[in-house]
Amino acid sequence: MKDRLDAIQARYDYLQNELSQPDIASDIERMTKLSKELSSLEPTVEATKTYEELLNQLADLKEIAKDEDPEMRDWAHSEIPAVKESIEAQELLLQKLLVPKDPNDDKNIIMEIRGAAGGDEANIFAGDLFRMYTKYFEHQGFKYEVIQAVENEGGGYSQIELSITGNGPFKYLKYESGAHRVQRVPQTESQGRVHTSTATVVVLPEAEAIDFELNMNELRIDTYRSSGNGGQSVNTTDSAVRITHEPTGTVVTCQDGKSQHENKATALRVMRSRLFDQLQQEQMAKAGEERRSKIGTGDRSEKIRTYNYPQNRITDHRIGFTIQQLDRVMEGKLEPVIDALLDEELKRKLSGN
Repeated sequence: MKDRLDAIQARYDYLQNELSQPDIASDIERMTKLSKELSSLEPTVEATKTYEELLNQLADLKEIAKDEDPEMRDWAHSEIPAVKESIEAQELLLQKLLVPKDPNDDKNIIMEIRGAAGGDEANIFAGDLFRMYTKYFEHQGFKYEVIQAVENEGGGYSQIELSITGNGPFKYLKYESGAHRVQRVPQTESQGRVHTSTATVVVLPEAEAIDFELNMNELRIDTYRSSGNGGQSVNTTDSAVRITHEPTGTVVTCQDGKSQHENKATALRVMRSRLFDQLQQEQMAKAGEERRSKIGTGDRSEKIRTYNYPQNRITDHRIGFTIQQLDRVMEGKLEPVIDALLDEELKRKLSGN
């Protein structure tokens, strides 16, 4: 562990030196990249400093424990257990900090929620998930913006796309991708029978220009007249934007912004993120099997969670986690579920899996 901590300290010192050079301000891309890396290393550097101080403190106490003065010896012996306990806790913290970090954890995200199997009830459930997530965003201090929404006549959404920004939302929401299953009695069910429906969620890290550069020559950009809610421009101007990435056939549409310019900028952000995600998936496939520490595949067809209303139960199938707090979860209190997923991820990484 000491070798790794020394290497991190050396890298930290190098980055500080590079960022202090006069010419760094002329290279914004490099400065941004180095600043982000420096910031990511700071918690480990600070924890290492505390750890070394505790080790020095323990060494001093052991010397005092040999003192000729019995009072000083007794005092030192009484202090040593607490310092050793602090050292053990600090070692555990350092182990966690040394676990390889997902490079996308600090990123903002693009989230897509769709009604899947179950007709109107699936779309209603997609709307319930949208409400659940937005309440969770509020609890966490994340901000969200609706990019595209297709409302369903029976309630909810057949599709809704969001942009979520804040202090690393991808870290907390990356395991939400997949099929979410609901078991409950629909409002339209006259016999009181429990139905099963599904909605799918996809979470993508939002790619920045330094992550993935779009080739504008590969894009076809079409404009058309907006429909539905969206302000005075709706149904009066061609403010909606559809962008097609011709090599892959990937299509992004946006019409909820106030202007064509705003919709185009948002659609380009989403397109960059989708293509960046495709590139990452291809790279992982070429490298062999996906990282074993990953919880689930992230595929929208994978059933990840069941929301059982009659029993007020929510179960995450990937880690076998169940709590009887569905009512609280649907009000945005997702922390117990997300914390369990993060704990499992850390446990797998610490065990080397």
